Parts: sequence; structure tokens; C-alpha cells
Amino acid sequence: MVILTGKLVEKTQGHCDIIDITAKVQEQLQREKIRRGSATLFVSGSTAALTTIEHEPGLLKDLKEFLEKLIPSNRRYHHDDRWGDDNGFSHLRASLLGPSLQIPIEDGRLLLGTWQQIVLLDFDNRPRTREIVVQIIGEAE
Repeated sequence: MVILTGKLVEKTQGHCDIIDITAKVQEQLQREKIRRGSATLFVSGSTAALTTIEHEPGLLKDLKEFLEKLIPSNRRYHHDDRWGDDNGFSHLRASLLGPSLQIPIEDGRLLLGTWQQIVLLDFDNRPRTREIVVQIIGEAE
């Protein structure tokens, strides 16, 4: 049994930027020769989130429109009054989706569905550099 911890770094544009990180996570599995176990992913920061989705343009647009309806970016939030950074909506969106995922690994691959990708969502109102911690617990070759 091994426990490996690594990081992915992504430069984002903010404003509901959605980045597919599936291939980068899979590359870490292959590099470390992990055969079976689980991968835990965690994004540091309170205005970003991780989830899975079919990473195709129509659905990405639908997700952005849904989040805008649910938690509008053009209204005032109490957080904005306290800090003046006008990103209260970003914190709420991130807390709704959450900062982490856990994905099982079998035969050296992530057990994702055919149309399921791992995505980083950056909700902040400016570009950021995001760090995603990838911790793999499992059996190596």
C-alpha cells in the first residue's frame, strides 16, 4: 500500500472558468504505476470547486447559466460589504459544489463514466493560479 501526494497547478480566468483536469490526474496514476485504490482531489481556496461533468460546450454553457440563475454575480452579498472584493457569489458557488472529490482506481485507471470528466471550476472575479492536491492511496505495480 502506498500513499502519494502531488499537486496540479492551473492558471484560470475566473468568472466560472471550467477546466478539464482528467488527463493530468490519469497521468499521475500512470507515472506512479498505481493499479488499484482511490484518488482524492482537493482544490485549495474558497472560490473554486471540483466536480465531474461531461466536458462539452453546450453543457458547460448550461452549467454557467444555471449557476448564474441560482447565485447571481450582479447582486450585493454581505461578504462584499465586509471585504469590498465583490466576490461573495464566488464563495457561495464554491461552497455549493465543494472543494474535493474521491474517485476509485482499478487496473491503473480512474473509474469514470464514458462521458464523465473531472473539472476545476474557478468562480472568482479575476484570474487566479489554482493548486489541486492529488492524493493517491493504493497498490502500485
